[in-house]
Amino acid sequence: MDRNVGTIDRIVRLVIAVLFIIANIAGWISGIAGIVLAVLAGMLLSSVISGHCPLYGKLGIRKTF
Repeated sequence: MDRNVGTIDRIVRLVIAVLFIIANIAGWISGIAGIVLAVLAGMLLSSVISGHCPLYGKLGIRKTF
């Protein structure tokens, strides 16, 4: 896979994913919304780890410099 997510984008994704996880663990969000946020957090974390965003790939966006 080609890296298409830059450092700042990865940091922002990591912060958002951590906030989603904290919201779930703290019980601020529950039910279907909690499940959706947990899935989104997983997707964000996978793009942080791999440096690749499938949506960026489809749209031809490269955020690496």
